Amino acid sequence: MLPFDPHSPERTTTKAAFYSLEEEKTFALPLPELHGKVVCGLSFGWLALMDEAAAVTLLNPFTGNRVALPPADKSIAEASSKSVAVTDGDGGRRWVLQHSSGDASPVTLDKMRDVFFRGIVFSTAPNNFGDGCVAMAVLADSSEVAFCRAGDKAPWTLIETNVECCVSSVVHCQDRFVAIGCLGEISIISRNIAVDDAQPRPARPVSSLPEPAEMCHRSYLQVNGQLHLVGVAMQAFHGEWPFGRHAVVYKCDLTGETTPVWSMVTEASDFALFVSKDFNMGFGGASVSKIKRNCIYLSEPMYSDHGEDSDHSPEIVDIATGTSDEISYPITMEGSEALCWIRPNLWT
Repeated sequence: MLPFDPHSPERTTTKAAFYSLEEEKTFALPLPELHGKVVCGLSFGWLALMDEAAAVTLLNPFTGNRVALPPADKSIAEASSKSVAVTDGDGGRRWVLQHSSGDASPVTLDKMRDVFFRGIVFSTAPNNFGDGCVAMAVLADSSEVAFCRAGDKAPWTLIETNVECCVSSVVHCQDRFVAIGCLGEISIISRNIAVDDAQPRPARPVSSLPEPAEMCHRSYLQVNGQLHLVGVAMQAFHGEWPFGRHAVVYKCDLTGETTPVWSMVTEASDFALFVSKDFNMGFGGASVSKIKRNCIYLSEPMYSDHGEDSDHSPEIVDIATGTSDEISYPITMEGSEALCWIRPNLWT
């Protein structure tokens, strides 16, 4: 999915462009539902969208199906040490951020993920009513996460993960949510969270990846029932510029009773990994026509920093050799908007 303009003049003209790796062509879909919203998650072919009122909607861009989630409230922002207040005006419900100086500033669309939900993942693809789907949210800057049940009017529930600093990513793996801290530790959240009226116990950290600080970017995904990490490692030598960077892959088996241990993956002969860098998440899948196995598909280059002059050139990295190539497509894009991989879901 390529960047779109959420501020297009008219709702009816809002479109999203997609590039198909298999067909090697781009196509556009009219998606007025994207107008005035920011993408804050993607799972099972569905997008999680948030507007300036902090209302959250799940959207399947290929079928048009939608499911509403409860809106964010003050407790979500406060969990990230953000003081906010809600205002109601001619433009509808909006949020303002209250600073320690006493000043206040509006929480505009481009700042919503920095105040409320950084990312949202689902336990399963929601149906038209959301039955059975649990959503888990990474907050802006917190060791807590929040969950809700799609289609339920109950507000988001906060859970303490006990990670040392803040949660950077959440993955649904083996019927459980796994929260990953920014220092690399993982915290497994009880399976009972999906049960009605369950009282979740505080999650406990399980293990850390050795030397995570050497990675300038990390993305997490579930492949074949195992938690995987795709990282971009830096190699800095005295007096050398630019720094050397290379992609690495680790996996962690969560099925055993002993403490899970990360091990390096040097070959993924039967699948490919797709990583959306801005969302710290991705997915894996069996290689099909024109999609190379044993490779990492990065939504943007390893050196991309999402600045004003971000390079929107997807990159493919060979896991075995470490070599990489750009993926060319017939559209030139500029700006800081993020790209993301999405696996079409045509059934829900």
